[in-house]
Amino acid sequence: MTSPVPERPSAPDVADHVEGAPRELDRLAMIVVLIMVSVFGLAQGLTYPLLSFILERQGTPAWLIGTNAAMMALGLIFSAPLVPQLALRFGAARLAIASALLLAVLFALIGTVQSLWLWFPARFLLGVGINGLYIASETWVNQLAPDRIRGRLLGLYATALAGGFALGPATLAVTGTQTLAPFFLCIGVALICAALIAAIRHRLPTFAAGETGSIRAVAPLIPFLLAVTAVAAAFDQAILTLFPVYGLGHGLSETAIATALAVLIVGNILFQVPIGTLADRWGPRQVMVVLCLLTICGAVLLPMLIGTRWPLWAMLFIWGSSAYGVYTIALMELGRRFSGAMLIAGNAGFAAMWGVGGFLGPALSGLAIDMIGAFGLPLLLGSVYVVLLVLTLARKSA
Repeated sequence: MTSPVPERPSAPDVADHVEGAPRELDRLAMIVVLIMVSVFGLAQGLTYPLLSFILERQGTPAWLIGTNAAMMALGLIFSAPLVPQLALRFGAARLAIASALLLAVLFALIGTVQSLWLWFPARFLLGVGINGLYIASETWVNQLAPDRIRGRLLGLYATALAGGFALGPATLAVTGTQTLAPFFLCIGVALICAALIAAIRHRLPTFAAGETGSIRAVAPLIPFLLAVTAVAAAFDQAILTLFPVYGLGHGLSETAIATALAVLIVGNILFQVPIGTLADRWGPRQVMVVLCLLTICGAVLLPMLIGTRWPLWAMLFIWGSSAYGVYTIALMELGRRFSGAMLIAGNAGFAAMWGVGGFLGPALSGLAIDMIGAFGLPLLLGSVYVVLLVLTLARKSA
């Protein structure tokens, strides 16, 4: 049996702690929040494999491809401590709108100037831009969600994020990687996102005057959740960045690789709501153990199935959902334990750790491939989830 998660000292709904937030679920506000996180997913799901393909054609070594991709993660890390204070001072809605507009400008720059060295600062700023959407959307979905269905709604949130990821590789499978069409799509989606947030900003939760919260204050209370976030980010961004290199090394075409990535992420789309629902019923710890075991099995099977089609797709379909599902569980616990400024500080901590995982995942995976061959990718990813499984089993509370 797992120990119960500590309850907040007042009413059961987070919205009751936040000025201007509705007591009942605001469906329109929730839809806009889901669109926001889809833009965050699209920014990564498209740019990671797309830019990897471009750099691979230019003869760039795997370690440099991974390092360049890690600049987005650095942007997440360095901007995370600033976002809660900016949101509390200027309003989360204004911050999210500015972030979406910044993304549109950066997508245009990266698409039109295809230079590795320009992409280093541009991808850093891309991480800064998506962080505003990432932290605001995570905070809002937990503020809007009643406790009784928190896991289910966070599963829906993770589904929207996975949908953004899936749209990236799926777009590449249709448009290819040698035109500006994928970049135009990203620009259009970012602008639409900004317009939607502006249109319903008065319906989104706000923070009470005088609230305070910081990563430094919340981090000691959630070390396990921060570790889970880093692991999930390392997996997602290593796969998006280096599965193209792994697949090309095994003779797969660009279209086959993009399709395989889309299948992996579609598994996220279909399974995150069931994962959240099971966590509501069984408890987070039990579900976390199952997800870690499934992810480890996927890492073992990948080298055996890489030359196949349907068996590979079936494995990837489950692998992606289990690997990312641990993050859904972490979000669920964060929302149960905190509200208001401490909640946005916790989400900022998640963003920072997402950046840490996103930095280390591609960089270390690229290094592993260069040092021991293609097998280094599944070996590293499987090992990370073995460590997470051990930490989960050793943990007394869920």
